[in-house]
Amino acid sequence: MAQSTIEWTEMTWNPTTGCSKVSQGCKYCYAEVMSKRLQAMGVEKYKDNFEVRIHPSTLKIPYTWKKSKVVFVNSMSDLFHEQVPLSFVKKVFKVMNENPQHIFQVLTKRAERLLELSSELKWTHNIWMGVSVEEQLVKNRINFLRKTNAKVKFLSIEPLIGALPDLNLDQIDWVIVGGESGHTPRPMELDWVVDIQEQCERVNVPFFFKQWGGKNKKKNGRTLNGRTYDEMPEIELQYST
Repeated sequence: MAQSTIEWTEMTWNPTTGCSKVSQGCKYCYAEVMSKRLQAMGVEKYKDNFEVRIHPSTLKIPYTWKKSKVVFVNSMSDLFHEQVPLSFVKKVFKVMNENPQHIFQVLTKRAERLLELSSELKWTHNIWMGVSVEEQLVKNRINFLRKTNAKVKFLSIEPLIGALPDLNLDQIDWVIVGGESGHTPRPMELDWVVDIQEQCERVNVPFFFKQWGGKNKKKNGRTLNGRTYDEMPEIELQYST
């Protein structure tokens, strides 16, 4: 568990760590870089660097949070990676199901496996399920997401590395857009971002603009059209007694 600087969440929870590259959005994976750093620091959880590992001991952590949280699940991994057993995915979902006072944001690039496992999982309203869509070549991930039983579905269009016209936003509840950051970021065009924002506005889908990115993402900021976009889905949380 860690407080997060990611603009659209409050904290991270990593019941799994490690991943492998599946598309161009993975090219400069921040989690891979961070994992090497944590391994060098001697953090036990990352002793195997970016190899996929499950961490059963972390499953009890959400039960200890006293106040409602917005939680990004597996910021350092992909819960639907083929090396994560279905039995463990179910355990993670059980934790989320039993803590309805928190919002759990799950994000994957493995939309096919997400759909394959969807019927095996219990989808409560506090689980927000997203897929990464960085360019046209992976736009089919949206169709896989749409077919799942998730109650809240979102797109993480980050890093945006190409135009995405004519998005089908039917049954999509939220869209996040952001540019790539780091030492060698690929450029993101203003027109690409404006087009997605306007597509969302036309169909009343909440739009969140995370960042312009670049080598100095703090300096480049996150304003678009002279304002910030922090829109998010609205749901009523339940509280356990």
